[in-house]
Amino acid sequence: MLLTLLSGGNLKNTVISLLISLPVILFALSVHEVAHGFAAYKCGDRTAYNLGRLTLNPLKHLDPMGFLCMLVFGFGWAKPVPVNTRNFENHKRGMAITAAAGPAANLVIGTVSAVLYGICLAWYSFVFFSAESEFLIMLAYWCTQLCFMSAFLNFVYMVFNLIPIPPFDGSRIALAFLPERTYFGIMKYERQIMLGLLVVLLVLSYAFDFSPFGFLAERLTDLISRPIAELFLRLFVKGL
Repeated sequence: MLLTLLSGGNLKNTVISLLISLPVILFALSVHEVAHGFAAYKCGDRTAYNLGRLTLNPLKHLDPMGFLCMLVFGFGWAKPVPVNTRNFENHKRGMAITAAAGPAANLVIGTVSAVLYGICLAWYSFVFFSAESEFLIMLAYWCTQLCFMSAFLNFVYMVFNLIPIPPFDGSRIALAFLPERTYFGIMKYERQIMLGLLVVLLVLSYAFDFSPFGFLAERLTDLISRPIAELFLRLFVKGL
């Protein structure tokens, strides 16, 4: 992601976009991990709660390498909340619910942000052609950028974590549908799978300037925001 911002050529806009991205990334990562911990708590496991991980304080969830990857390449990870599956009444169901809670939280935040992005996009288009105030135009522009960044990054993090291979949340969800022997046979190679996937993603980002997660996140954001923007732009024009 940072590579894309730097390629824009406008240093001022790059710095502002970067400053906007930092809190958005931290919030997306924190919400994701809190959702995992809260779901585990509701399923009977108090491990994350007892360790103080049910907080939106990003310092409790920050993984420096994961945060750096999120900032530079547009995909990354936080420090996983600890979960003791032995405390679940139903092991498979508890693990699946806990795993799904993180991406679900990002889906909710991303959807709300995409709706707000559509509204702000209509507002920016309206004031750009009708307002004489440069301040109002810039305010609308950066509100639009903030909402887009929030939608985009939350959707990226959601899609990234739904990959159905270890160690991602998607693999934990798959546990509910796979025989345990098969699942844990795959889990033995968790580290190798993770390293291999990261290599593939880095090659795609550097050599081809392409991120499958970014592609899907942009499409989701556009799918939600476009009709909202068109609706509100008509309402703004009618209000003249």
